Amino acid sequence: MKKKTKTGPDIKPKKRLGQNFLGQIGVIKKMIVAAQIKTGETILEIGPGTGNLTEELIKTGNPMITVEKDSEMINILCEKFKSADNFELIATNALKFDETKILVPYKIVANLPFYAAAPIIRKFLESKNPPRLMSLIVQKEVAQRICANSPKANILATAVQFYAAPKIIAYVSKGSFWPAPKVDAAILQLVPYIKEGERANKKFIAKFFKIAKAGFSHPRKQLAGNLAQELKISREKVESLITEQKLNPKCRAQNLSVENWITLARAFEL
Repeated sequence: MKKKTKTGPDIKPKKRLGQNFLGQIGVIKKMIVAAQIKTGETILEIGPGTGNLTEELIKTGNPMITVEKDSEMINILCEKFKSADNFELIATNALKFDETKILVPYKIVANLPFYAAAPIIRKFLESKNPPRLMSLIVQKEVAQRICANSPKANILATAVQFYAAPKIIAYVSKGSFWPAPKVDAAILQLVPYIKEGERANKKFIAKFFKIAKAGFSHPRKQLAGNLAQELKISREKVESLITEQKLNPKCRAQNLSVENWITLARAFEL
């Protein structure tokens, strides 16, 4: 089945690229409001597809960079926005895009392919030049996992919340896309923390994630047992270190906040 875009040519969404085009103007406007775009900020859009979101972002007047790897979509976008003087298109995979070359503050507004959302989020949060804010459409379940807190924390939430404050702005029904995906989506806002202190220390970051991954290695097991087994440290020492941080060695990883993990990372010598 094919559907015409505003530009005219027939297109067929590519399942392998996770193409589910967003057409609901109400959802698009919510994304732009969530981005809190200010004058002078560059907008980075990933996977613009047929350009429905792009069209509204261009109207802000802010400089726009769009990253698209599908040659068919690239042709459509170039034709559609050939008269826009604040539009730049870069033909590449988002994971290969070099955001360090953006020399001014920027924000990301994007309807991300569901299969690629997690690695794209990770890339930009870990970047030397992270965005000031990200307003994203992702799978509903992924957004909920990212925003989860104790006692329902998980390794994805812990990883993202180390770098940024997440918030679900709104849920988006699968019927808002063409073709409709199998699941609903959500508008997820991520506001990265300023990279300073421990969040800018590579050795500390590596230790933080090593300890967190060890803690979540067997979610049903007690924290002390997981850390002792995965970090090759005696159970007695692990329990002592956890207790010193005023935490319960018998608790599970899902009960810890990001600040708890930061405290443990400070305490452990690996």
